[in-house]
Amino acid sequence: MTTPWATLSGAHVLLTGATGFVGQAVLERLLSAHPDCHVSVVIRPKGNLTAEDRLARLLRKPVFRTWRRQVGAAEADAIAARRITAIAGDVGTLSELPDDLDTVIHSASTVKFDSPIDEAFDTNVTGALGLYGALHASGATPHVVHVSTAYVGGLRKGRTPEKSLDHEVDWRAEADAAHTARQRIELASRQPEVLRELLAQARAEHGKAGPQAVTNAAELARREWVTSRLVDQGQLRAQSLGWTDVYTFTKALAERAAEDLWFREGQRLSVLRPTVIESALRHPYPGWIDGFKVADPLILAYGRAQLPDFPALPDSVLDIIPVDFVVNAILAAAATPPDAGGRRYFHIGSGASNPLAFHEMYENVHEYFVRSPLPKDGGHIQVPTWSLGGDRRVDRTMRQRETLVGSADWVLTRLPMTRRSRSWADRIHKLRRDLQSVRKLTDLYRPYVQTEMVFDDTRARELHESIPEADRADRGFDVTTIDWPTYLQGVHIPAIVTLSRAAKHRPAATPRPAPMLSVRSDTLAVFDLEGTILDWNLIEQYLWLCRSLTPVSRWPREVGSIAVSLPGYIRSELRDRGEFIRAFTRRYAGLPAEEIRRQARGAFGRAIHRRLLPGAVARAQAHRAAGHRTVLVTGSIDMLVEPLAYLFDDVVAGRMHENDGVLTGYLDSPPLVDEARAAWLTQYAERHGMDLRHSYGYGDSHADVAWIQLVGHPTAVNPDGKLYRHARRHGWAVVDWSRSTPAEPEATGAQSREMGEADTPRAADP
Repeated sequence: MTTPWATLSGAHVLLTGATGFVGQAVLERLLSAHPDCHVSVVIRPKGNLTAEDRLARLLRKPVFRTWRRQVGAAEADAIAARRITAIAGDVGTLSELPDDLDTVIHSASTVKFDSPIDEAFDTNVTGALGLYGALHASGATPHVVHVSTAYVGGLRKGRTPEKSLDHEVDWRAEADAAHTARQRIELASRQPEVLRELLAQARAEHGKAGPQAVTNAAELARREWVTSRLVDQGQLRAQSLGWTDVYTFTKALAERAAEDLWFREGQRLSVLRPTVIESALRHPYPGWIDGFKVADPLILAYGRAQLPDFPALPDSVLDIIPVDFVVNAILAAAATPPDAGGRRYFHIGSGASNPLAFHEMYENVHEYFVRSPLPKDGGHIQVPTWSLGGDRRVDRTMRQRETLVGSADWVLTRLPMTRRSRSWADRIHKLRRDLQSVRKLTDLYRPYVQTEMVFDDTRARELHESIPEADRADRGFDVTTIDWPTYLQGVHIPAIVTLSRAAKHRPAATPRPAPMLSVRSDTLAVFDLEGTILDWNLIEQYLWLCRSLTPVSRWPREVGSIAVSLPGYIRSELRDRGEFIRAFTRRYAGLPAEEIRRQARGAFGRAIHRRLLPGAVARAQAHRAAGHRTVLVTGSIDMLVEPLAYLFDDVVAGRMHENDGVLTGYLDSPPLVDEARAAWLTQYAERHGMDLRHSYGYGDSHADVAWIQLVGHPTAVNPDGKLYRHARRHGWAVVDWSRSTPAEPEATGAQSREMGEADTPRAADP
């Protein structure tokens, strides 16, 4: 008997979506099982990579490993050069296609349930329009295999037939509305009421870092506002018309576009609707998968004990299909086209002929992770036991946890950041991240784990039966042969666990210790003062001087005045460091400048040295040993930091105006803090020929973000809550320096390579 694949012999096949999960597997099967066909693949150039470059990289991915091993690497490259043509471009904007195409396999799409509405339409609908328009322009009349999804039927119950969708939605009108949605929402985001709220939030969060930080945060928030509303519009529009999400909505409209633009023009059309596609059962090898697919985030989140329960119906069918079964069905359909002007529909899934109930899926996943738990902190993760008691109880529990975590986070941001409170902050950060992940998984996948749909597969089984019996084991897709415990526990779950371990690396959001120092002459080491190298704030310094410079009778009044003003000082410090410095230095009005200088050379100088942080001093000296230029930058006044000048190459501080030797309480220039310090640092580096990419910065406050982020090695020292969050988010070094902690020896990169870590001399006593 002639096999169905005889019609692909010598055929010219156009494949879209070749770099995607299904597309990769289709291309591999065409190369390994259909040696006489020629394949044209549509590949979008990316960055500096041409379509040919991306094809060459694609052919070295794991899906082709078995085939390349069988034919030999050199022969595989020769076969690919002879049989594959890369067509540069995007499916939605194709300008020219070959005129001798026999078969088109259209698998390009975005499989994302929460895309912004315009992006979902651009890929799934506009992509189909571009393809069918280019086919018409080429004059070719190929058989089109349009790969869709079984969930295009939308929200419904019962058995879903293999036929054209029954709806009256105008796909052209919906596409037009989606393409103008971004413009409408962009305009809305610029309205005063929106900008006022975003700006207020940015000031509250980033005001201390400076006006540019505020405007940058406000603009970022505005863009996020736009994206969030585009996502909401996609979800709500889909649900208002009866679909689960924007993905299934746009895939359904793409089917209708294919019918209108291809089938109704008298051409042949086959629509394949796979269910949830997961790792390969057999080909190219058991467990092959390219990235995490629909069910995988749920499985891994459960294995990591991040899902205490899930709102699934225990008797709902989780319709999973291995990717090699989908590929075999695509090629079987491609090889047996309908008659001229004909169309047909196939559901490629397991739910009708070999159903996997959700409670069975859960039992298999639970059993696997009990037997092979994931490691954690030298032990193993104990997975939860799900009750599968319904979504109301799960939602109620989740809301309670979100409220508790939010309250704890609010309290932590208002506590001093100690080592213990940072540990709490880390735990809260992880809990918040896990809850956000659980909320997203719950909201996105709820329709798929509560479905009461069963996808009829009568025509798909007939297609499988059309394959010669001798070829069915290799090229068929009989879902009744799948043993779910064997597939899930022996193939699929191990594959995604291995993938998660391979993808696991040190996240950028993890704080690091202070970096090793490299020996360079073009490097700066810039230190803040209070809280960074000195455990003594401006108020404490003033009180010490006040006690020495004023009569005893004035002390109670001065202390009381500070106590009354303290709430205002705290508010100004939280708003703007410069505002606080200006307000507080007014207290120096009337004090003799020369007497303060004398105190700095004597008792005040000794007091300030007692409050130096040994770790900071050691770090500054290590920088000097590495040949770096060390700079102390502070908003404090110069006469108060003179005792520390010997520790640094440069000291940059404020200067207070004097009138006949008496301080006026006014600064000669604005305080050098936040963004003003960032501007100064940029100019300083240029003037001295320093490379900020290799430089180091040390600060303790969120106000320091503006300048620390300019250097290649930022370090948060004893950070406040907001700076600690920023350091976590961006992977900055975080260190604890205190008077009670002895300085640890520091080493430069060269020293550590040549002679191991050496002791670093401490600061000499004055």
